[in-house]
Amino acid sequence: MITFFKNRFQKVKDALLKTRSALGFRIKALMGKPWDEDTFEQLEQILYEADLGGACAEDFIDYLKSELRLKPSHDFASIINLLKVRAGSILNTAPAQKIQTDSPHIILVVGVNGSGKTTSIAKLAYNYKKLGKKVLVAAGDTFRAGAIDQLTHWAEKIGVDIIKSKPGGDPSGVAFDALSAAKSRGCDIVLIDTAGRLQNKTDLMQELEKVRRVCQKHTPASPQETLLVLDATTGQNAVDQAEVFHKFTPLTGIVLTKLDGSAKGGIVLAIYKKLSIPVQWIGVGEGVEDLMPFEPKEYIEALFEL
Repeated sequence: MITFFKNRFQKVKDALLKTRSALGFRIKALMGKPWDEDTFEQLEQILYEADLGGACAEDFIDYLKSELRLKPSHDFASIINLLKVRAGSILNTAPAQKIQTDSPHIILVVGVNGSGKTTSIAKLAYNYKKLGKKVLVAAGDTFRAGAIDQLTHWAEKIGVDIIKSKPGGDPSGVAFDALSAAKSRGCDIVLIDTAGRLQNKTDLMQELEKVRRVCQKHTPASPQETLLVLDATTGQNAVDQAEVFHKFTPLTGIVLTKLDGSAKGGIVLAIYKKLSIPVQWIGVGEGVEDLMPFEPKEYIEALFEL
């Protein structure tokens, strides 16, 4: 068990290597300088460039200023520890995830094309199956034939049921059929793929709302979760996507993919600071086992490790 947690933490550390290097080395270079306005501006710029965003970077600076007034002679380790403390307080702002007992547990998965949405659904299915759950996936991205084929391939590889239609079919119809099949087959988890909604396309967002309404008509308590898949490499654009999606369909959580390919790992803090939507899963590699539940303490330690 100890080995498992070590291996898991190492994956998170490796995924955040680029961000940690950009933060740690540059912050360390500020040590020895007087903590005046110029130094604080440099630190704020460092945090901003790690994609914490303007509001979050400013929050960190305000916190450091207040702490350094009390104890001016902080060394590097102390500064890093203060950053960890403030990061922890920000990550505590999102509401705790409610434990759902309804069956089947229905998860609507949304996101723009290229974010890794369809692959993330497959990885979620793998995670739930590993926990002993009976899983069904719905290929609701009917606008893209490749998405149906991709999800079909993954479903066969993982060994889970799939409901699909021909390309161009009605996404809400696929969702309805999937929920009906899930009930008749005694499934525990239903993962519903949706088209890669462009956040500036109102008509497509309205189609997403229709899928949600169909789910609620079939199973009033559903979807119990609506997860947005975001590509970490897009930086602040990911925050903008989350804000728009959240307006059209209330999000319960975020799946942050490609964390290992970015120096923008601070985007997690930016999301929490601006939207208070919890990151539930992070992608730290290409493998099917490289989508992992997000653990705030683990993330903070990996991001700011000396």
